[in-house]
Amino acid sequence: MSTINELVFLHQVAAPCHLAILAESIGLKTRIVKHASELELNVDKGHRSFCLIAQKGAALDNKGIPLLASRLVPHIPVALYQVERNSLDQESAMLLGIRGLLFTDQRMDLMLTGLRKMVADELWYDRTLLSKMFRRVIQKLDGQNDMPADTVAMLQALTSRERTIIQFVSSGARNKEIAHRLCISEHTVKAHISSIFRKTQSRNRVELLRWAQTYQTHFEFCS
Repeated sequence: MSTINELVFLHQVAAPCHLAILAESIGLKTRIVKHASELELNVDKGHRSFCLIAQKGAALDNKGIPLLASRLVPHIPVALYQVERNSLDQESAMLLGIRGLLFTDQRMDLMLTGLRKMVADELWYDRTLLSKMFRRVIQKLDGQNDMPADTVAMLQALTSRERTIIQFVSSGARNKEIAHRLCISEHTVKAHISSIFRKTQSRNRVELLRWAQTYQTHFEFCS
């Protein structure tokens, strides 16, 4: 059984939250909030919550992902709903740690199945994307067997937070934006980037971008 005991919906539009009504119909406890501050207060209390963020009405990054999602993913399970097809990079969402996507044009029974699966700690993405990502994991593991030991050590030396920052830097994000999205100070971002430069033997962001392009399929899936 899942340890999730509450679904929290960040619903910033005036229309009713039909998904919350659907969740309640299958016995799930729900709570609807309109402001991010209410949602973050819930995180601070340490409730066993699953957060669903509506893409509609949210501030988005250049991948179509709500900015708030990247801030919350390290703390609680997060999924997106009211997602418009082709408006979001699904692969980036999965790599960020988002548990699944519920699209505006999906049938209600599929949304209900998606809710059940995600609450049960399963991912809810298109099967083609899941298959693609699984193949990449296998290729990465196979490729590591052919990499020099020092390269493998370099990849393993990167922390999870450093890999996340590398992805942000690769997408063109500046220190201020990274700090905002990760809820950390710019000073902390600079410290992380200095560590990344040292570990990847990069002298600047251009060299780091080249390094990331070379090893992207490897460090994205490092545990």
